[in-house]
Amino acid sequence: MPDPRPTPVPASIDLASVPHHVAVVMDGNGRWAQRQGLARTVGHGAGEASLLDTTYGALSIGVRVLTVYAFSTENWRRPIDEVRYLMNFNQSLLQRREHELHDEGVRITFSGRRDWRVPKRVLANMDEAAALTAKNKVMTLNIAFNYGGRAEIVDAVRRLVSDGLAADKVDEKAIRARLYHPEIADPDLVVRTSGEFRISNFLLWEMAYSEMIFTDVLWPDFRRENLFEAVQEFQRRERRFGGLDK
Repeated sequence: MPDPRPTPVPASIDLASVPHHVAVVMDGNGRWAQRQGLARTVGHGAGEASLLDTTYGALSIGVRVLTVYAFSTENWRRPIDEVRYLMNFNQSLLQRREHELHDEGVRITFSGRRDWRVPKRVLANMDEAAALTAKNKVMTLNIAFNYGGRAEIVDAVRRLVSDGLAADKVDEKAIRARLYHPEIADPDLVVRTSGEFRISNFLLWEMAYSEMIFTDVLWPDFRRENLFEAVQEFQRRERRFGGLDK
């Protein structure tokens, strides 16, 4: 198990203004592996150390919610062998790490569709991890799995229709209340690895006013130090939410 506190928090990070919610697009696993002449799946496996180290880094500075993009609704288009590996990998990751994270006070939640494409055994492990950690309050690790931002909005609209809400009662509050996790605040900071400059259908509703940071680091090479750098950059920015400086 990684030591939660081996790396000192940089003195330049203001612990009083750490982003409440950080979201991460964990990109670059396949390219990391291919650059080393390895199968793409090796890159996905290497990303586990990055996830754990980043999670402990977030814990060490007081981040309250960490959302990670683990598997998108579009990822089903990948080769069947890679999809099968990702299903098995995510299941085994939960089995190996849920108690470790539980001991650190981490609540594990999931955002995404629970449809026929997700194996029942994977859903069962997701439910087990969520139930085990449900009362934890130190930090929430929200795993976006079989997730798409457009799908989330469509599902929210379907709930509006199912609830029989009149058209003149539909507003942002009504839609937000029907998102996958309305109790989770919108991300303050969104980090994307691997040098790509797009959001890839991630948290489309929630990131309306998020600060975004793009890094060339491939996800298997990402560590808490990279998270700290992103937080430092976040703290140098002014968030105006569409308004003007006073």
